[in-house]
Amino acid sequence: MPERRAHSDEAIDAAIQALSDPERLEEAQRLVVERAPQLQRILDQALAEADWFGSARDGELLGAAGRADPDERVQAMRNLLQEDTRVSMLIGVAVGYELARTLMDPTTEGRD
Repeated sequence: MPERRAHSDEAIDAAIQALSDPERLEEAQRLVVERAPQLQRILDQALAEADWFGSARDGELLGAAGRADPDERVQAMRNLLQEDTRVSMLIGVAVGYELARTLMDPTTEGRD
């Protein structure tokens, strides 16, 4: 496995900015959709290993859903959904990063 290169904040910001180009992102989205079942298994495994949707999470969900005030209930549910989205995105980015490193490794078997 190749050594991890250190990237400056500026280089990372530039790379993120480049991803905002619709044409660059379109190809990546196509590839991800084709591989979605495999990637979903990795995401599910990571969430399960972290016990993200375990009993503590169920308690938070029940607490949010059980709020008497409808506005508070809706806000609490929004907060939980936002948190779920952030965690899933962070795991997805980590998976993508490691997948890219693995594909760039010339010693990885089964490369095209």
